[in-house]
Amino acid sequence: QLQLEESGGGLVQPGGSLRLSCTGSGFNLADYDIGWFRQVPGKEREGVSCIRRRDGRTNYADSAKGRFTIYRDNSKNTVYLQMNSLKPEDTAAYYCAAAFVLEDYGLGFWEYAYWGQGTQVTVSS
Repeated sequence: QLQLEESGGGLVQPGGSLRLSCTGSGFNLADYDIGWFRQVPGKEREGVSCIRRRDGRTNYADSAKGRFTIYRDNSKNTVYLQMNSLKPEDTAAYYCAAAFVLEDYGLGFWEYAYWGQGTQVTVSS
């Protein structure tokens, strides 16, 4: 059974950094396009970043550009989201998702078939 698990969330002060991890079990993440999303209560799930398996091409939401970096470590079957210069508005539950192949830009939740349970990120002083 294909499962995704996020980790690395927590409480961080504004300006701080966190690295989120997305680990796959029961399948090889290297065979999938992977996205990171976030959601706050009452709002739609928002695409943050994605990375394609075929060429490693990445996309970022405008809110993430210049601060977040998505990358893979295939030896660990893990995709990371390095988040720097965090702001209070980055506070959300963060989810990773997998798609066999992305047909579109990669930041729409409808593009993904498999989801993790999420990890909470809170940016506050």
